[in-house]
Amino acid sequence: MFKSFLFTFLVLFSVSSFAGIENQFKKNEMDELRDGVGIDEKLGDKIDLNLKFKNEQGEEVSLGSYFQSGKPVMLALVYFNCPSLCNFQLNGIVETLKKLEWTTGNEFEFVIASIEPTETPDLAKSKKESYMTVYDRKEGAKGWHFLTGSQESITALADQVGFRYKWVESRNEYAHTAATYVLTPEGKISRYLYGIGFTPKTLRLSLVEASNNKIGNAVDRFLLYCFRYDPEKRGYAFYAFNIMRAGAAVSVVALLAFLVPFWIRQRKQRLKENS
Repeated sequence: MFKSFLFTFLVLFSVSSFAGIENQFKKNEMDELRDGVGIDEKLGDKIDLNLKFKNEQGEEVSLGSYFQSGKPVMLALVYFNCPSLCNFQLNGIVETLKKLEWTTGNEFEFVIASIEPTETPDLAKSKKESYMTVYDRKEGAKGWHFLTGSQESITALADQVGFRYKWVESRNEYAHTAATYVLTPEGKISRYLYGIGFTPKTLRLSLVEASNNKIGNAVDRFLLYCFRYDPEKRGYAFYAFNIMRAGAAVSVVALLAFLVPFWIRQRKQRLKENS
């Protein structure tokens, strides 16, 4: 009886100890993944448009070649052989783009740069073809740019947008976060969009904001006035103060529309009486 109890105790103790070791291993692994990884926002900073990369055709290009049309630019830092997060991020972006009325290459450009210096233009080309199939807008292919580059160029671009990542030897992959950057036509960082997905409204207003209202319509500009980007909610939230100001402005205009004709009639009446 005692031996049976002792055996059961030892088994349970061993299982418990193993579970504790396993959980500690996972915690240590997670700590390793998180260490040195994240985003340091640098809103308003300008990236170096002279940085050189190779496009999916193997041609050397400067980042500035995608900022010559006066359009805002979306930027994502990923790597094409990523086993998980990068695919989720790009899949989420393409699903948002499919719901957007605007098309890449027309209203804005989309640049995807690999953070892995050993990846090749052929791999970038293959990746682009697969996403063009999902995007299903042939005319939009001119606005998607899949780039590879040297470690020097990758490190410089990552530092300039505040993208911190690291290679995790134990997992044979990069640890990084998912973020999409919206830049002005001059190359200044206008907005950070976090996560593997965001709403079409958030993207549209971010692009309108980055373009300094050069794209979009009157409704977009009104929405941008009434909504302010909320980093906690990762989207544009209702901004009551602007609504109050807009309402006050409308009230003033309406009041003037009533008073001005009244003042004119009064003035004419006084002139008539004096004559």
